[in-house]
Amino acid sequence: MTLSEMRKILSEGDIQLTKSLGQNFLHDQNQLQKIVSSAELTSSDKVLEIGPGLGPLTELLVANAGEVLAIEKDKRLVEFLQKKFSGEKKLTLIHDDALEVLKREKRDWSGWKLVANLPYSVASPILVELAEMPGIPEKIVTTLQIEVAQRIVANADDDDYGILSLLMQLRYDPQGWFKIPSVCFFPEPDVDSACIVLNRRPAPLLNPEESELFKKIVKRALSQRRKMMLKLLKQDWPKEKLASAFAALNISVQERAEKVTLGDFVALTKILGTGSETAGTPL
Repeated sequence: MTLSEMRKILSEGDIQLTKSLGQNFLHDQNQLQKIVSSAELTSSDKVLEIGPGLGPLTELLVANAGEVLAIEKDKRLVEFLQKKFSGEKKLTLIHDDALEVLKREKRDWSGWKLVANLPYSVASPILVELAEMPGIPEKIVTTLQIEVAQRIVANADDDDYGILSLLMQLRYDPQGWFKIPSVCFFPEPDVDSACIVLNRRPAPLLNPEESELFKKIVKRALSQRRKMMLKLLKQDWPKEKLASAFAALNISVQERAEKVTLGDFVALTKILGTGSETAGTPL
């Protein structure tokens, strides 16, 4: 689907795009092909697409995967997609709010891949919701605002490192990203975008109960980036226990959370969760 075709469809359908829904449609065929290539699709793959829009990515997913489930919030676009893909047995189209679907259904996505140009307005909440499910997609290939992509793949001591980095990397191993210029979208957004590739970790770093504790620790530790991590965590745990855990992991009591690695956060979670200063080791 070319830009001129996209403009024509929107004009003829009298479809006014809504900024609040993050409707910036990727039309560049080279970028779309790169996204699909990064997903490494086979005829047996099941793919979840969120925010298909006018369906340029959907076309490629249907052609390369065995099954595609697309969730679109905009009723006008759903009606267009129903006509466009009429009779396509590989595609299931749902008219709903994807974030609400994920929260409501809590289904097992472990046999699926997420391949999507996520709406900018809800991209981070959708990814975190998926990453915290018991059965998470085996691979995520998605387009985001470039600053969000950089936050997800950031490491300790990077400027973009934070809560989103840790919540996503607990379950996923970043495999890289590539920039997508704003001119590749219609309407053209004010910022550039990036496509990130995340692979599910072969084995969970923490069990479900520990993962909840990890989230609590990370959110508290990074709630005020300028403050020392130990002082922030004292709101929830005794100073003596924290000091002992920090010593066991060789973390300075004056350290700020933005310099603490994922591995150390995982090990700290195990220690605070069991009460043993020897539980877990840094990655």
